[in-house]
Amino acid sequence: MEVSINNIRKEFDRFAALNDVSLKIASGELIALLGPSGSGKTTLLRLIAGLDFPTAGQIFFGAEDASHHSVQDRNVGFVFQHYALFRHMTVAENIGFGLKVRPSASRPSKTEIRKRVSDLLDMVQLSGLEKRYPNQLSGGQRQRVALARAMAIEPRILLLDEPFGALDAKVRKELRRWLREFHDRTGHTTVFVTHDQEEALELADRVVVMSQGKIEQVGSADDVYDRPGSPFVFSFIGESSHLPVEVKDGTVLFQGEPIGVSGEANSSGDLYFRPEDVELTQERDALFGKVTASRRLAGTRIAEIDISNPGGSNNHEPFHVEIEVPLHAPIELGSEARFRPTRWKIFGR
Repeated sequence: MEVSINNIRKEFDRFAALNDVSLKIASGELIALLGPSGSGKTTLLRLIAGLDFPTAGQIFFGAEDASHHSVQDRNVGFVFQHYALFRHMTVAENIGFGLKVRPSASRPSKTEIRKRVSDLLDMVQLSGLEKRYPNQLSGGQRQRVALARAMAIEPRILLLDEPFGALDAKVRKELRRWLREFHDRTGHTTVFVTHDQEEALELADRVVVMSQGKIEQVGSADDVYDRPGSPFVFSFIGESSHLPVEVKDGTVLFQGEPIGVSGEANSSGDLYFRPEDVELTQERDALFGKVTASRRLAGTRIAEIDISNPGGSNNHEPFHVEIEVPLHAPIELGSEARFRPTRWKIFGR
């Protein structure tokens, strides 16, 4: 099912939680809504589900305007962070609940419901646990039951709100891999909300980065990480540092001195780079400063550096940045490090 979100605005007491948001989701696509608290990602998910309605704009399911349809009319599957399972029901009863409460005209027979529940138990790898109650399951198992229950009604769209937020790191990682495989088998159009960058980058076909009620960027994991389109995306996705610079005749200047990288046109702005995208150098045209801290990160080392102007002036306050260097690089506390970015982007002011 294709979903089109057109110029959506959602206000709460005149506060715009979403402001002119548009997004097209292809049929069978797995989309992540990623952003900090208050960015509007959960509000957008609730509008797609029909749990809230837009102040302005439209939401289409295929060619159908579903903007003001009820949850029941939209036929969506919804999985919450805290499972929302019925404690007094067994696993099988929880999964089959949505089918049993359908109006009699559209309700499957008991035999059909049992078959559907059995198939879903196989699909979520919980066969043999159908008679257990939620309190007899692990967190990861409960979340699989919640997903099976959402799938039982054969939804047009599957929506997940922070689905792994209540689980520990190891279980989250296992379930992420499992959900991606599950999605590839079933082919459902799926939208999930997360504030976990690693989760979004690993799972989604496309990531929708949101901030302050607007979409900052939409793209693949490679797009949003390697080609961020705004200072917010560069800062929010992964680690980064930034410095105020000027560009004169194609040369980038920090505090009036060249740093060995080039830019376009004559302008001023902020140069952004990631810790891993630097090289150590002994050349004069480079950034340099004092190593104030160092910590190991797997097979590399992160050095924290207070950089000063390459010309040696002490008239400026140092800027704090982090760079990633080989484990055995000559980086010691209190020593001087010279480096330059190998990949960077300048955003104008």
